Amino acid sequence: MQLSQHKIITRTIAAAVALAAGVFGLSAEIRLPGQHLQQHGDLLANQSNAAIQLDNATKYLESLFYEEEEPELDIYTEGWESEHVNCYAGMAVPQTADIDVSKYAMPHPGYITSPYGYRRRWRRMHKGVDLKLNVGDTVRAAFDGRVRLTKFERRGYGYYVVLRHPNSLETVYGHLSKFLVEPDQYVKAGDPIALGGSTGRSTGPHLHFETRYMGYAINPCAIFDFANQTTHTDVYTFDKSTYQKARNFSPKANQEYAAKYRLENPPKAYVPDRSSAKGSGSSVYRVRKGDSLGKIASRNGTTVSKLCRLNGIKTTTKLQIGQKLRLR
Repeated sequence: MQLSQHKIITRTIAAAVALAAGVFGLSAEIRLPGQHLQQHGDLLANQSNAAIQLDNATKYLESLFYEEEEPELDIYTEGWESEHVNCYAGMAVPQTADIDVSKYAMPHPGYITSPYGYRRRWRRMHKGVDLKLNVGDTVRAAFDGRVRLTKFERRGYGYYVVLRHPNSLETVYGHLSKFLVEPDQYVKAGDPIALGGSTGRSTGPHLHFETRYMGYAINPCAIFDFANQTTHTDVYTFDKSTYQKARNFSPKANQEYAAKYRLENPPKAYVPDRSSAKGSGSSVYRVRKGDSLGKIASRNGTTVSKLCRLNGIKTTTKLQIGQKLRLR
């Protein structure tokens, strides 16, 4: 083995051992190549042991969340037109920023079933947390703000809402069964915005919840203490180098809270509201600037052909700003 190859392997394993040590309090000593070349054999053996320890650590952490869902496709980067996605694309984002989170509401009191972070099983990031709920449970606005989007994404978030807040954050609420708000509507922290569900890429009822700053998907556990149903501090300091890290996140505390939540909120049958369409909070939509029939249909869980039939128009009809369209 050449010296340069040995350096690469040694540095890689040193990083792996450091991670395992941080998780389980392990200790390991890695000797630098070049000073003890005659001990290559022992070093390679140590590398093998370190890889086993790291694998065990990863499996242990993943086992704590047996209800984990497959991460949704990122609505900010995959398969979406730029006008609907990251409104901050190309803008300069500060290295740090202080964000006031003192006036908040928990989006739902459910416990975490899938935390934020990279999913080795699915080979992609989970850019939010999944919170347990029953279909039909109320989902609330985390902060004061305005509804930027209500849309449907079949292969990912299902019915979802994006809110923009005065504190510069945006929050995303996915897998909903019904909207209770419309685009451009202003809401206060704690206001009902939707009903929970299992739409889109979902194997069971839960709320996918994201917190974002100028396009950066912050770990919600850096802001919220879900086990204690509060925020960690009144001011969250965003930092490009640490925004993916949780703050004082305890899997044990989450498990204890989960046991309490399941006792107080047993699974229940959901009886849908037949008086209104699934995924829609209104029977009438007012056309906004930039709207098209396709965009309106996508936002409200319907089809272009149905919109045309209900409103006596054609697919080529030119929409007027302020025009009202029947949704059902």
